[in-house]
Amino acid sequence: MSEVSHRGPNPGVVAVVFVILKNASLFPVTIFGVAGGFKPPYFPVVTAPPDQIVAYFSSHAFSVSLLAFLQFGSTIPLGLFTACVVSRLRFLVVRAAGAHTALFGGLAAAFDSAAAAFVLSVLAMSGVAQDGTLVRALHLLAFDFGGPGYAVPTGLLMAGVSVTAGILKLLPRWIVVLGPLLAVVGELSWFAMMMPAFTFLIPLTRFPGFIWLIAAGFALPASVTRIAEPSEAEVTS
Repeated sequence: MSEVSHRGPNPGVVAVVFVILKNASLFPVTIFGVAGGFKPPYFPVVTAPPDQIVAYFSSHAFSVSLLAFLQFGSTIPLGLFTACVVSRLRFLVVRAAGAHTALFGGLAAAFDSAAAAFVLSVLAMSGVAQDGTLVRALHLLAFDFGGPGYAVPTGLLMAGVSVTAGILKLLPRWIVVLGPLLAVVGELSWFAMMMPAFTFLIPLTRFPGFIWLIAAGFALPASVTRIAEPSEAEVTS
């Protein structure tokens, strides 16, 4: 019997980096940005009047550009976290479909967040905000990518890891229970694409999800005890 350790970054540390960058991206476009010298009004919701949306992007190009820059940066540790967690599950001899579900969900969330960042970057470019119809369309597209496009696959990531790790008792019970609960909220945020009343489910997935990502990343075992394989000399003797 010997203890073997998984080789790779600590997913908990990677999750912390993701959460820091993700929250930093929200700083210049929320109420918290006022303390840092960023001026209101704040980032418009999808139900805001078109003239208010156009006015915001016309006068807040730097804030939106910084949001896009930091949000795209946050997608890298999110993708790395997903790869590290799934790799560790497979290292721990997890052969359930949940690991592949988590891989799909985590990468989809990273790609959708990156797409939202690219759209926001375009909105921050000079001359774009003067076209009201284009601004409205890009604003809605950024919402779809960064709202339901992030929350729904993130729910799959949390459910895939929680259910799989829960069966093998690789994570504390509260993490195993919290994951599927947040996953349900995340999947229901899909309806926000057609009914704005469901938009509140997106932050309910995102912010508690930050806690889950960090906790799961640090709690997932990094080593496993295995039966030592016989050496070549022992096999041929």
